[in-house]
Amino acid sequence: MAYNWNWQVFLQPSATGEGTYLAWLFEGLKWTVTLSLTAWIIALVVGSVIGVLRTVPNRWLGLIAASYVEVFRNIPLLVQLFIWYFVLPELLPGEMGNTFKQMNPLAQQFFSAMVCLGLFTAARVAEQVRAGINSLPRGQKNAGLAMGFTLAQCYRHVLLPMAYRIIVPPLTSEFLNIFKNSAVATTIGLIELSRQAQHLVDFTAQPYEAFIAVTLLYLLINVTVMFLMRRLEKRVQVPGFVGGK
Repeated sequence: MAYNWNWQVFLQPSATGEGTYLAWLFEGLKWTVTLSLTAWIIALVVGSVIGVLRTVPNRWLGLIAASYVEVFRNIPLLVQLFIWYFVLPELLPGEMGNTFKQMNPLAQQFFSAMVCLGLFTAARVAEQVRAGINSLPRGQKNAGLAMGFTLAQCYRHVLLPMAYRIIVPPLTSEFLNIFKNSAVATTIGLIELSRQAQHLVDFTAQPYEAFIAVTLLYLLINVTVMFLMRRLEKRVQVPGFVGGK
């Protein structure tokens, strides 16, 4: 049976009367970008801390950090999302759990997805940070300590500034992944980009147009991120190290 293409569907008034179907997609795009950026902030901060702990000369801190990485990397993201959204509120103390359950449903979905994506990606970022620190010559750390820096100051002023420059390319991949992984939030009802595409199909019966449009929007996000991260990589290159000249 021939398919009836209709690209004008995006300009038609939506079934709810709230703008056009194209506006629906842009609303989903807004939530996808907001969710991904806030989760990335969590991932970068937590991942940096865990990555540093994996390299400090303290066995117990290293064990705790390694356990975090193994747990969050080896449990499927969808399972983690369900735990954060459905299970955790039941495990919280009574008042805290009730407060979460009484929140606006959209806020519940966004908060759960944000924390889940952030902590899941943090485990991957931690490995990138650890690899970046371990790739540095040992003499850099020793030189910092010989100058009178404490271990924390040595990490802050010597090791991390160099490590971050080295790991910009793998961090770019993780940054792109967090945008793609945000689509799992549709399973708990968050109206991000893929969810809005499903709604558009339900109301218009034009699946090809809907998902082609979503694909192009995801592609636009990825191209923008890659362009910005490549500019950043060139800006922070250090001669003699990975990516430097």
